[in-house]
Amino acid sequence: MPIAVSNSSPLIHLAAIGSLWLVREFFDEIRIPPAVWREVVEEGRGRPGAAEVALAAQQGWLRVVPLHDEALAKALRHTLDDGEAETLALAVQEKPDWVLLDELEARRAAEVHGLAKTGVIGLLMRAKQQGKVVCLKDLLDRLRTDAGFWIADQLYQAALAAAGETPIERG
Repeated sequence: MPIAVSNSSPLIHLAAIGSLWLVREFFDEIRIPPAVWREVVEEGRGRPGAAEVALAAQQGWLRVVPLHDEALAKALRHTLDDGEAETLALAVQEKPDWVLLDELEARRAAEVHGLAKTGVIGLLMRAKQQGKVVCLKDLLDRLRTDAGFWIADQLYQAALAAAGETPIERG
C-alpha cells in the first residue's frame, strides 16, 4: 500500500467526524512534519485529532519525520503557514505516493512540485467508491456541521453526484 505525507487539516477533520481510520485503510504509513505534530497534538490538545494522531504515532502507522531541507520550508512559508510549508517540504523530501492537503494554496504548491494530492473530500469519495462507507452525504454534512469544514455548495453537489448520491435541494 502507498505512503502519504499529511498536513493538519485532513487529520483534524477526519478525526472530528470519527473517520481517521480511513487513512489507515488507504495508506501503510502517514508521515507528518514536526509543525503538523505541534499543531495537531501539542497546540491542539483536547481538540479533535490530538488524541487520535498521538495514538496513531504510538501504534506506528503515523510517523513524525524531520525535515532535511529547511530552506525549502522557509521559502514556502512566504505563501503558506508552517504546517503546509513543512508538509510540502517533507513531501518533496520523502517522495510519497500522496500528499494530503485541503487548502487551495497548498494544493497549488503541490502541483508546482509535481506531487499527487488529495484531501478530506477526496478520501471520503474514495471510501464511498470502495464500499468502506455507506453514505457520503452523511459524512460531508458532518464535516460541515461537526467539524466546521467549509465546502462550497458546487463541490458538495459534484461530490454527491460523482458518488451516485442524490443531493437534497436547499431551500
